Amino acid sequence: MSINRRTVARSVRALGVASASAALALSVAGNALACDISEFSAEAKCDGDKGVITVTDKDPSGVPATVTVFLQNNGADLEKVGEQTVKGSREGVTITFAEDWKPNAEYRVHVKAAGYVDQDIKPNLTTPSTACKKDETKPPAPSDTPSPTPSDSASTPAEETETPAPSESASTAPAENAPSPAAGDSNLAETGANSNTGLIAGIAVALVALGGGAVFFGLRRRGAKSEG
Repeated sequence: MSINRRTVARSVRALGVASASAALALSVAGNALACDISEFSAEAKCDGDKGVITVTDKDPSGVPATVTVFLQNNGADLEKVGEQTVKGSREGVTITFAEDWKPNAEYRVHVKAAGYVDQDIKPNLTTPSTACKKDETKPPAPSDTPSPTPSDSASTPAEETETPAPSESASTAPAENAPSPAAGDSNLAETGANSNTGLIAGIAVALVALGGGAVFFGLRRRGAKSEG
């Protein structure tokens, strides 16, 4: 049985269409698996009191890519923060750049994978408006001791004033209360030069002599009576 040329032509044509469809499908699938800038994302975070910038690569093909971070100032690169290589995965692989960023700062993140990507992540990364390290300064706690009132402060000088010096009347009081000289001293002072002292002494001697004579005569008279 001979094969019709028309049938062969149709078969070849159908095979060509199928091959073209397969090639297109493979091409689409290959493009879907290739590294793309849309698979990269950047974020500014806090690691304790320090700031960090993270870049995540969700490229399922795992094409190695170099990520470079720049600090921006008025649309120009101010300084290079760092550069790392990442090999992504379907779940995502994250790399971290230690950067003590300031609030509302702007960073440019560039991704380069040879033959696939050489672009910046758009838009540029802007950091949060709040810094990682919070100001821990607290107002001083009120003191338990009450503050002095105006009346207390006014009374304080009065308590600290010195005692006034004694008046003249008080200073002369001891002279008025001083003990007077003894009576005997006064009499002696008055009689020391008086002539009555000798007269009194003479009278006393005479009385003693008279008494002694009386005793003597009395004894003789008693003896005479006893002899008779």
